[in-house]
Amino acid sequence: MREHGGNLDLAQQRFGGRAEDWIDLSTGINRLPYTVGEVNGRAWSALPSRAEIEALHQAARHAYRTSAPIVAMGGAQAAIQLLPQLAAPGRVRILAPTYNEYAGVLSAAGWDVQEVSGLDALAGADLAIVVNPNNPDGRTFTPEDLLALLPRVNRLVIDESFADAVPQLSLASEADRPGLLVLRSFGKFYGLAGLRLGFAIGNAADVGKLAAMSGPWPVSGAAIEIGCRALRDDAWAETTSARLVRDCVRLDEMACGQGWTLVGGAPLFRLYETPDALAAQEKLARGQIWSRVFGREPTWLRLGLPGSESEWIRLAEALAR
Repeated sequence: MREHGGNLDLAQQRFGGRAEDWIDLSTGINRLPYTVGEVNGRAWSALPSRAEIEALHQAARHAYRTSAPIVAMGGAQAAIQLLPQLAAPGRVRILAPTYNEYAGVLSAAGWDVQEVSGLDALAGADLAIVVNPNNPDGRTFTPEDLLALLPRVNRLVIDESFADAVPQLSLASEADRPGLLVLRSFGKFYGLAGLRLGFAIGNAADVGKLAAMSGPWPVSGAAIEIGCRALRDDAWAETTSARLVRDCVRLDEMACGQGWTLVGGAPLFRLYETPDALAAQEKLARGQIWSRVFGREPTWLRLGLPGSESEWIRLAEALAR
């Protein structure tokens, strides 16, 4: 497995404790997840019907404010795994640094992978990839600037896994344009990553190919029931988005007290410049708080947002050590 957050097994090997003892801030997953509630027993015992899957698609269109073709998948990662099969291998350009699965998956499938640092450098690619907001540095791009790329590339993939709290950045409403594909993650914003649910939104041809490759039951009955409920809960989404904005300010203030500098971030994570990221990670780990470091950037430390007030207190105590 490539380097990712969420590797609590490594934290336990190095610093001890059970998984439930740790506060895992190494991911950008909401620590105050959507309340699942009761799940119908049929969701566990019966194959999902076409009508149920379509109900999930409609709920996603509602949440993402789009009428474009859409397909549910086992997380945004499932769509990434299938990207190489949408066309014959060619030249892919990825706006970097970013989520490392794109380069790995496409390279393994025979694509010529180039990582670039600016939008203009994506021009001429058979496949161009932009994560918006970007992970891990939180860079954002306007819909207008991204749409301007469409005539200059054969296919443009926009990963909006962290866009739920900043819907003004989303291109979901434009996703039926030829050559555009938008990926959405359910698990991060709703805090239910273990449900393995995500969506690809795009033109009928691309979505049709992804749906065919995903098979007749791409997601579980439980994912359908919980997803339908959550994606139509506008009040929860609005309240959560507002809380995340406030919590980003709170976390930035705590980091500033350590002498760390904000590099960037999104409403679910923050990236800081530190004198020594490994030392900062170890300091937090002594309080059983896990964070994310980056091999290529030895001063970068990424933190997700604590959830409950008790988690915020534990973070403050770990920083004060």
